[in-house]
Amino acid sequence: MWGEALSMLERAQRLQRQFFTHAAVAWEPPVDIVETGETLQMHVALPGVSADTITVALDPAGITVSAVRPFPCSGETSQIHRIEIPYGRFERHIGLQLGDPYAPLELTGKSLRDGVLTLTFRRKEGA
Repeated sequence: MWGEALSMLERAQRLQRQFFTHAAVAWEPPVDIVETGETLQMHVALPGVSADTITVALDPAGITVSAVRPFPCSGETSQIHRIEIPYGRFERHIGLQLGDPYAPLELTGKSLRDGVLTLTFRRKEGA
């Protein structure tokens, strides 16, 4: 019983931090990075995020993906029973050596399918 109470308290505190913290960034989406012989692919889990709202920024230190995931329910008649999926502004910076003169990368593909943003990078010519 004590363990259940502690678990519920922990969940309540996590939700409070998620929704009542006035931070600019509310959450970070999970990322998978896979390298093949010629390309590097980054898969970012973004369910419920519209493709036209996603910003991808490249700099020598890496890549930053950001947007806002809107809360799907609105109105005063909604009765929320559970919230586990993060909502609000997100930003994820992934360190890649884009500015490395020995192995520079360039973004060659960007697609959003089934809630997964896939970014494809290739080594620049002459690298």
